[in-house]
Amino acid sequence: MNIENIQKVLLECYSKELCYPKVRNNWNENNKCFGMCAITTLIVNDYFGGYICKIHVDGISHYFNLVDDKTIDLTANQFNHEIDYKDYQIVDSGKILSDDTKYRYNLLKERVINKLLKQVDEEVFNCMFCDKLVDKFPNNVTVFLGKDNDIVLVGEAPANNGWRKSYKLWRDINGKILPSGVVLQKLFNIIDRDIFETTFLESVKCYPLERKNLKICSKNCKNIMLKQLKILNPKLIITLGEFPTRNLLNFKFKKFSDVVGNIYEVDGYKIVPIYHPSPISPKSYIDNVPIFEKLR
Repeated sequence: MNIENIQKVLLECYSKELCYPKVRNNWNENNKCFGMCAITTLIVNDYFGGYICKIHVDGISHYFNLVDDKTIDLTANQFNHEIDYKDYQIVDSGKILSDDTKYRYNLLKERVINKLLKQVDEEVFNCMFCDKLVDKFPNNVTVFLGKDNDIVLVGEAPANNGWRKSYKLWRDINGKILPSGVVLQKLFNIIDRDIFETTFLESVKCYPLERKNLKICSKNCKNIMLKQLKILNPKLIITLGEFPTRNLLNFKFKKFSDVVGNIYEVDGYKIVPIYHPSPISPKSYIDNVPIFEKLR
């Protein structure tokens, strides 16, 4: 992910309803950046960090980003002259988020995430790394977007009769809730969450023909999984089982039980491994309960 790609995606996402209300009637397709500076700086800040800065241009407030001492202003084109960035004030993102700005920001963020994830899904669709080891699915959507992305579940690999064919998370092709989904929802009840409203993706993107291929497929898909997590930017990642855990933790461990339930900080993410919720395993519910009680 880079600034140039974010700028391209933002231009595809801008619309009149996202424009600052007081100047909305002056927005048009020829000046898509017009009235978009505040919500744009929030998106840039999400992905690249740094500071959000405020200046005045032509007597009105204007926001831009300062990242690694570099000025980034993705809405500068709304003005027909050069901008003087010298006398700026660093502002807290929370002070920008009035009710209206928060609504417009969340709407823009949702659009940006969808666009970026579609780019990654095209990469998955064209990938040939595991060609003879997997079956590909008729649909190339590899992330289920929930109500928000503060918690993201990372599973091992798609089930051949699961959501990639049913188009319904945690349900088989007949619409029946999968046994793993039943167990996981019981655990999510502890933290007052709904698994059907929780963002979900898998460590492996296609269906491995044999379970022994999970390890190599996980390795081949790792960069794609990391791209998706970068786009989603979750506050907490819950890994379901050993393979996604090994893919995400930046150290080796002998036994999975040694890391289950611990909270790890990796590349800015908080990661909690849990036992896979399949009822085949006796640990799937009983041994996961203390983890969710701690998360609560």
